Amino acid sequence: MSPATTLPAGTRLTTLAADVSDHRTLIISLFVVIVLITLGITIWAGRQTRNAVDFYAGGRQFSAFQNGLAVSGDYMSAASFLGIAGAIALAGYDGFLYSIGFLVAWLVALLLVAEPLRNSGRFTMGDVLAYRMRQRPVRTAAGVSTIVVSIFYLLAQMAGAGVLVSLLLGITSDGGKIGIVALVGVLMIVYVTIGGMKGTTWVQMVKAILLIGGTILITLLVLVKFNFNISDLLGQAADKSGKGSAFLEPGLKYGLNSTSKLDFISLGIALVLGTAGLPHILIRFYTVPTAKAARKSVNWAIGIIGLFYLMTIVLGFGAAALVGPDEIKASNPAGNTAAPLLALHVGGTGSTWGAILLAVISAVAFATILAVVAGLTLASSSSFAHDIYANVIKRGQATEKQEVGAARWATVLIGIVSIALGTLSRDLNVAGLVALAFAVAASANLPTILYSLFWKRFTTQGALWSIYGGLVSAVVLVLFSPVVSGKETSMFPGTDFHWFPLENPGIISIPVGFLLGWVGTLLSKDEPDTAKYAELEVRSLTGTGAH
Repeated sequence: MSPATTLPAGTRLTTLAADVSDHRTLIISLFVVIVLITLGITIWAGRQTRNAVDFYAGGRQFSAFQNGLAVSGDYMSAASFLGIAGAIALAGYDGFLYSIGFLVAWLVALLLVAEPLRNSGRFTMGDVLAYRMRQRPVRTAAGVSTIVVSIFYLLAQMAGAGVLVSLLLGITSDGGKIGIVALVGVLMIVYVTIGGMKGTTWVQMVKAILLIGGTILITLLVLVKFNFNISDLLGQAADKSGKGSAFLEPGLKYGLNSTSKLDFISLGIALVLGTAGLPHILIRFYTVPTAKAARKSVNWAIGIIGLFYLMTIVLGFGAAALVGPDEIKASNPAGNTAAPLLALHVGGTGSTWGAILLAVISAVAFATILAVVAGLTLASSSSFAHDIYANVIKRGQATEKQEVGAARWATVLIGIVSIALGTLSRDLNVAGLVALAFAVAASANLPTILYSLFWKRFTTQGALWSIYGGLVSAVVLVLFSPVVSGKETSMFPGTDFHWFPLENPGIISIPVGFLLGWVGTLLSKDEPDTAKYAELEVRSLTGTGAH
């Protein structure tokens, strides 16, 4: 048992501050090393980016294992490492729902989306929709949806970066935290504008290796503390939580009343269906040479991600047992610092080894954030340049140089918007923020993709109703939910204009997206292009004619 567990919360926090202060040079040095390494990779890859295929799809030169590693690096975001550990540490069994939902979601992506999407498109989701529908309206809708979903996801990463770096640099002022968010935004702009998909992919691969390695290390150190006895670990976590056996049973967070139970169902639906509609995951399927490689890369990703999410049990309950909820909440009310604090405690508070572990894990988490924000920004800027600029504004007449230039400018604008919104979300749990992005993606993108690939009657009007209807319903419900106002942990804690009681809109907005796609198609005056659908069906299932 860690000695820190016997100290009052205030004493432990003083110890933490002293640890961080005494070893701040080491911590900052590791952060700088991580940034320099990733920047070096980006510059190296940028020199090999010569055309649109290189910028958007990395030249389609990555193997199934490389892409699987990059996919897992793209997917295991700040929500996975910081948010889930905090959610489990504070909510026990109910917090683990995020791990289960994030992992199970890959079955939907593998079985329904990965291979057909790789065969049917070229760079973006809009390519698939435009194959048998009117290009300009569906590409515009796909571009708008991609950008909105990506920005929702970016908010979580910005919030994670602000919390993490503020803790380690001792920054407590709002201005300092905003500066950190701005720094992350600037770095992500540099990564994407210089490195494109090649640079982003290599950064994500390196980050995945670092994250898995760091997580394995902390997991083993926690298990050593309890002589590899999981029962003792869970028992101490329950005792330290102040909730007793309820901490290890369902219902602590989502079983309080009928509203919280509906929130549980809504969150579960969003997590399971959201992955297959996430733009930054979908574009990863285009970086491999064949559909078979795309399918294999998902298998690799499931294995790597599954290993990681199993270890979140030890991270979360280990933080509850060794750090305690009081110290975690005092550091960050949403629990986002649980994993770094756990690293400090298993290494030994007041020791050089503890400070080194804290610095290493925090630097790895920062690398995680940088890699994911680069992937998200690339997805949204690619969709703007390829779908909206090249095929809507320029009507297909843009040169590759103009298109890539537009993507780089879009990166700058999206980065600025993300920085502005990220400053407002810095005190929210990052796992919860990512769940919102999953809900928006599952509401707007997934219905349209599935209908387009598998429903012969689907029309342009159906696609527009599905994308815009699902997108608007999800965003509106989020804006008027407790996530934005009405609670101490809301984005605007001092106001209350919420009327939607749930924190995740998936239970309403996802069925709305599917329903509107169906109704819009039935009421459409357009005749579906059955010949084009036959071509798409053959191409999506066999790969004939795929890029």
